[in-house]
Amino acid sequence: MSRKLNPEKINIGLLALHPDWTINPAMDQIECQFAFDNYYQSMAFANSVAWIAHQYDHHLQMWISYNSCQIQYSTHAVDGLSDLDFDCARAIDALLDKKHG
Repeated sequence: MSRKLNPEKINIGLLALHPDWTINPAMDQIECQFAFDNYYQSMAFANSVAWIAHQYDHHLQMWISYNSCQIQYSTHAVDGLSDLDFDCARAIDALLDKKHG
């Protein structure tokens, strides 16, 4: 089972992600907004994220619109953030080849 990360580990995890990822003030959720040119791209991305969630057996909150997709990760079992949240976010960054910095 995953463990809840302390603030230091959360900050280290956030630094390993693309700068578009943000954390809420309670430090229990990370999120990112992704923009696309059209509905097809948004849905292709959403399906890819669903595949990542299935591979990690770690599911997320996702909102899809015509040209955007918002992702939120948190680990409900620990009531906060765990390594799984950051692992999935890094996999999404890799999917889009988002380089840090």
